Order: sequence, then C-alpha cells, then structure tokens
Amino acid sequence: MEVKKASPSQPALKWALINLIASVVITYAFQFLDLDPNSSLKYLSFLPFLAFLFLTQKEYKDQLGGYLTYGEGFLSGFLYAIFTGVFIAIFTYVYYTILSPDMVTKIMDASQKKMTEDGKLSQDQIDAAMNMTRKYFAIFAVVGVVFIYILFGTIVSLISAAIFKNERSPFDTVSDNYESPKPTDPAV
Repeated sequence: MEVKKASPSQPALKWALINLIASVVITYAFQFLDLDPNSSLKYLSFLPFLAFLFLTQKEYKDQLGGYLTYGEGFLSGFLYAIFTGVFIAIFTYVYYTILSPDMVTKIMDASQKKMTEDGKLSQDQIDAAMNMTRKYFAIFAVVGVVFIYILFGTIVSLISAAIFKNERSPFDTVSDNYESPKPTDPAV
C-alpha cells in the first residue's frame, strides 16, 4: 500500500482560496459602505490573511501527525503567502479594470486632494503624477499587492513557524510505515 506524503501546497492553496473569497467580500463591503479608500480600515483585510496563514500551518502540522519542523512550518506559510498574493493580485486587476473602474477615479481624486492639501508639490507636478498613475494604476496595484502579501507573509511565517514547531524526538518511531521486526530464524 502506498503511503501518501503530506504536501504543504494543499493546505496553502485551500486557505489562499478561502482568503480570496474573504477579500472579495471585504472589498465589496467597503465599496457598498462607501468608505474612504485611504482610510486605515483597509488594513482589516490583513486579519483574515493572518488567521488563514496560521490555519494553513496548523492543518499541515495535523497532516504530519502533529509534528512540524521549523522549515516545514515556514514553507507552508510562505506558499500560502505566494498563492494569496497571486490570487489577490488577479482579483485586484479584474476589480479595477473591469468590475469597478470608478474606484480608480475615487482613489485618484482622494490622492490628488491630499497632495494638494500637503502643498509639497506644484500643480504641474501633481498633474504629471496623476497622469502617470492613471495610466499604470492597475499594474502598480497588482505588483504592489503581490509584493506586500509575499513580504508580510514571509515575515509572519518566520515567526509563526517557530510557534507551531513541534519536532519529532529522535526516539519516536514513525507509526505509518513501521513494521515490527520479524525473526530471521524460522525455528523461532
């Protein structure tokens, strides 16, 4: 009988997809509540990210029989961060280019208003920055999302892997493939 080895990518992919659903719900909740795109409430979307990262590592640990090395814990969390970053980046691109392009205008107007109020840039500089940002907004958003999720996920995975770590003692036996010794002498 073939023993199936646990893979860190299975729970990472599962929880990344669940996080994608949670992010879509949060995004549309913010849109329907008409919250300011630059408010600090946007950081609430990182709470499900953190929770699902921990659940990824816990599920992988459970698949390994309750034992998890630091490297295995980090790898499962890191894979989750990569999958989540890619999924959220795809959603971000579709959201800003197809589903809600008016949100780009809203974000740009809020940014322009803030730059004008700060008074650090001339109106020509603000206009040039706004034109470039409008042109490449979706690309900036996608690259930013991937980078932020992977960086944040890497840092959290390094910390949480130390928390979830439970290495097998050298005296423990692996019960999955262990066969008791058989006598070599048939007379015994």
